[in-house]
Amino acid sequence: MDVLNDILDTLKFKGAFYYRTHFSPPWGVTVPELGQAARFHLVVQGTCHVSFPSGVSTTLSPGDLVLIPKGRSHVLSDAPGRPVPPLETVMNRVGYDGQGVLVVGDGDPDAATQMVCGHFAFRSDADHPILRALPEHLLTSASARAREPWLDEMMRLVTRRVFTEEIGSAAAVTRLSEIVFIELLRVGIGATEGLRSVLDAFRDPQVGRALQLIHAEPARAWTVDRLAAEVGMSRSRFAERFSILLGTGPMAYLADWRLQKALALLADGRASIQRIAGQVGYKSPAAFTRAFAGKFGQSPTTYRQNMAH
Repeated sequence: MDVLNDILDTLKFKGAFYYRTHFSPPWGVTVPELGQAARFHLVVQGTCHVSFPSGVSTTLSPGDLVLIPKGRSHVLSDAPGRPVPPLETVMNRVGYDGQGVLVVGDGDPDAATQMVCGHFAFRSDADHPILRALPEHLLTSASARAREPWLDEMMRLVTRRVFTEEIGSAAAVTRLSEIVFIELLRVGIGATEGLRSVLDAFRDPQVGRALQLIHAEPARAWTVDRLAAEVGMSRSRFAERFSILLGTGPMAYLADWRLQKALALLADGRASIQRIAGQVGYKSPAAFTRAFAGKFGQSPTTYRQNMAH
């Protein structure tokens, strides 16, 4: 079983094309916070200075891409110290309606910064160790892309589709960007110890096998002993190895994942609460409701009703 695919599918991961820019210097914008989303900015021409509330900053050159995984606010500008009004203010000022190119300023076209910007969204309340491990930002330079032919080809194709503006281009970019996100995670493994550890868990012979079992049958009455036996490890060694790599114990991981599956089933809207409880491994709707409310602060019924409004 492809565990990563199951995770992204359950968390309702999807790409969404945002805009492309033509910013003539001097320029600067503040991109607002957007929960449960990951943004990216790919520089096609010119340079872009990116800074974060933490004080970290970086400058992107043509071919460079920054992924901002946790929806954090950030500042884009041609140089540090520029006035940086909110992105919405800039869009309103130039009359941008979300279609075509966001043009700011009317300077030399050859000096303008052109970017492809977009975001990836996750369902509200989506949670998983891989999301928790994502850093403030992941930078993929043009030179790094050159060492990753598959990612480089995807980014070139995204850029071509965006700039042609042909029928179907936006849909193509949306689908391609989902592949790009996965490739960026793979390429960025070395950027942060937490992310590297979580992705190492998928490849670990024993822990990876345990994850496959959990994701294949989340409703099964798994115990630490049973999982350890299935992967050929002692109970203590398995629990320790699992916790080191994923930052959570096997039973806590299972409990959280069952509730993530429940969110996906509730969003689907077709199954009853009683049926969902059984599908995700709870012996009764009452036990499921207690666990759900303890995690999300509302009952499954209330959650479903709120989604409908």
